[in-house]
Amino acid sequence: MGAGAAGALVAIQLCETAARRRTPFELLLIDPAPEAGRGIAYSTLDPRHRLNVPAGKMSCYPDDPGHFVRWLCHHGEPGVRGGDFAERYRYGAYLADTLGRAIMAAQGVVTVRRLRTRATGCRWTTLPGGDPTARLELADGRTVDAHRVVLATGPSRANAEWAPEALRGNDRFITDPWAPGALDAALGQGDKEDVLLVGTGLTSVDIAMTLDRPGRTVHTVSRGGRLPQAHAVDPLPAAACTTPLHGLSLPALRAAVRQHIGRVMRTHGDWRPAVDGLRPVAAGIWASMSTEERAEFVARYGSLWNTHRHRMPPATAEAVGRMRRTRRMRTYQGRLAAASARPDGSLTVSLTTGDGPRTLPVGWVVDCTGPGLRLSDTADPLWRSLLDQGAAMPGPLGMGVATDDGRLHGADGSTTRPLWTLGAPRRGELWETTAIPEIRAQAATIAEAVLDPGTAPALPAGGGPARRRTRRPTDASGFPLSTHAAAATAYRLGVDRLLKVRAGAPQALRRSVALDPGFALGHAALALIGHECGADVDVSRALADARRAVRERADDHERSFVDVVSRRVLHTPADGDTALLRHLEEHPGDALALAVAVPTIAFSGLRDLDGTTALRVVERTAPAHGESWFHTSLLAFMRQEEGRYDEAGALAEQALAAEPASGHAMHALAHVHYERGDHEAGRERLQRWLAHQGRGGTHRAHFSWHAALHELALEDTVAVRRRWAEQLSPGKVDGVRALVDSGSLLWRARLAGAWQGPFPIGDVLETAPVDVLERPATAFVALHAAIALIAAGDLPGLRRLRVHALRADEVQRSVIAPLCTAFEDILEERWTEAARGLERLLPRLPGVGGSAAQREIVEETLLFALVSAGRCDAARGRLEERLDRRSSPHDRRRLTALSS
Repeated sequence: MGAGAAGALVAIQLCETAARRRTPFELLLIDPAPEAGRGIAYSTLDPRHRLNVPAGKMSCYPDDPGHFVRWLCHHGEPGVRGGDFAERYRYGAYLADTLGRAIMAAQGVVTVRRLRTRATGCRWTTLPGGDPTARLELADGRTVDAHRVVLATGPSRANAEWAPEALRGNDRFITDPWAPGALDAALGQGDKEDVLLVGTGLTSVDIAMTLDRPGRTVHTVSRGGRLPQAHAVDPLPAAACTTPLHGLSLPALRAAVRQHIGRVMRTHGDWRPAVDGLRPVAAGIWASMSTEERAEFVARYGSLWNTHRHRMPPATAEAVGRMRRTRRMRTYQGRLAAASARPDGSLTVSLTTGDGPRTLPVGWVVDCTGPGLRLSDTADPLWRSLLDQGAAMPGPLGMGVATDDGRLHGADGSTTRPLWTLGAPRRGELWETTAIPEIRAQAATIAEAVLDPGTAPALPAGGGPARRRTRRPTDASGFPLSTHAAAATAYRLGVDRLLKVRAGAPQALRRSVALDPGFALGHAALALIGHECGADVDVSRALADARRAVRERADDHERSFVDVVSRRVLHTPADGDTALLRHLEEHPGDALALAVAVPTIAFSGLRDLDGTTALRVVERTAPAHGESWFHTSLLAFMRQEEGRYDEAGALAEQALAAEPASGHAMHALAHVHYERGDHEAGRERLQRWLAHQGRGGTHRAHFSWHAALHELALEDTVAVRRRWAEQLSPGKVDGVRALVDSGSLLWRARLAGAWQGPFPIGDVLETAPVDVLERPATAFVALHAAIALIAAGDLPGLRRLRVHALRADEVQRSVIAPLCTAFEDILEERWTEAARGLERLLPRLPGVGGSAAQREIVEETLLFALVSAGRCDAARGRLEERLDRRSSPHDRRRLTALSS
């Protein structure tokens, strides 16, 4: 009952949890509003009304904090950041859209009905030997029965008991400024009549901005006379209190909090991080206080806490500041003592303030005191019916109702009825419970409780958890899958395409989770390829779905794999590598995990500086894979990395004979040809494979890049330009692949003198998302972002990338950040500094992942810097060493030129 923000959040969790568990039921949403998700708070159309919490903290999901920001980016606000304050109407649209998607995803499992009316009563009956059932009485005269009920009614309405008798019932007294059309008359009066707002909180601020116009003064009055404080423009992280606060007396608590704020002020110069650091412990502190202390806190410090805890967005604070400076807004500490009507219909109001009595002529008085605290005094017929029949009891201080983690206490203290609430009705027991970060966590808890057969009556016929299978389908490696046959088939197809480096893996994996939203491995594989392969996947959402699903149905292998993906996405590379190695120790036959571990073409692999860990993994897992073409392909790649080219070539040919479409085997063979200096043969073999077996490959651009390396070595510039136009130009290649292959080839071609005329690096950069260029998730992508930026001569871009790298994982800090500095030196023609920086970096480069051929571009850039710095002897030495390893007409010509 109630489909505003709180109701929508519960409904989202119910739909998604039921879809994961395949638990069918009917969901009934009762709310008179035209659209679910908005409620009172998010229905305002005024663009000046903004959220008072940054967008990065307003996600629907406790375990996916960036969800709202990503939604904004995909719905017309691509540059939005987590610290921005979005319009409240946009947040309402987000809630409605997310709920709609959750309902669609649960089709076939959850049946959803909406009744555009209000619930006016809830009567509980228990049949002999049966479970409690609620009969809901509706304002339109209908009744419906429900087995479980969630009261998502939001804050209780204020009753305006503070208003003078003469004001009540007057047409110029607006008791609910958020009611549709409530302010229309005041907005239509032009600029001749002032307005009095009773209350100085966030509601008052919003209404003041709506009613503001030249020539009008908006007066505001409250007992404290305090307006909300402003959020910082550049907020600092929350600072946790180091002093235990639970169980302190109110005077001791006040002293400890003041000391905490003082310490933070001395350290950071701002009190806000101190107050934000109290948020996680506020509910615990409130629970530890006696009834008398709570009452004293509300009376003496409640207003002070609220004005500092619930702050204005910076833009709102600036607008209010302008209104106050220009005297269009005036604030008083006091109360409204009397009001009388004037002959023209306007009002004369008398205020009692600290500066003495004050009389104001105003056209309107608006109640902005906010919701009532005492639900026990409510006139709402629904809550009244529950309180009167003993199905609910008032909470502490009469605020809200008493619950056990959201489940209502009856008058006898029991929680036998399947009846829950969240948000504002829990104010008495939690104090801080009206913001989205608290409500979304409560919504998730309630959804779990509602769908848990152990805490509520049985579902109607056909409901309940899906029966556990005695035999489960398996993946291609033989591991059982916690899903049904259709989803398993789609998953196997997706993994098969990943292992062969062929197109269609994301589509197949998406189908697997569409068929079974509770299939953890399907979600985890999607998150993995989005994070490491640049696939068009909402990585955070896919990972959150995987982690939710794996808690509900999974075996040890599945839990281990989800943990691997989680650590690779959320933690440091070292954590990800440790988890992956542990997984392969326990499950050596897992082909997908092995593909992740080996840095060939699809994944970044294990990040070790000497490159031996991945080789040991491949060798150690050989018995579990036998003579499989996939394992042979990986072994071929690792042998060429060791420089054992004859053996690598033979293994690659063996794998290709068994599976001609094996991209890993062809990739290993491409490296063998390049490192041997067999440029003509290598180009020809790649051409044939691309024209036939490689036509459906996901990384065709990378194989084209390999062919172009042969052409650069052969100094066939015409072929390089043709290959660029036909296979590597933007439109043919996009996103991360364009950076890794197209951008790096352009820079190599320029360094080799093989590119004359217009240089299309700008086209490459336009295809890459801003996040990939400025905030890459992995060091390997960061390396290629830096290459594209130096090729474009983008000095500010390199500096932004360096700042990101310094805040990222250890490899980015130790390799990418100094690489950006060296590239900046090149752009500013500080050749000696650039050469020294790049020379120091070369030994550390293997840590970024990828192949030696890919990382070689840094050595190419070093050669350019050495020659430009006049250090020709050093450049000759590096070229001679390289020519000792492999033949290259281009390197031979460069060496001759340097020696002449």
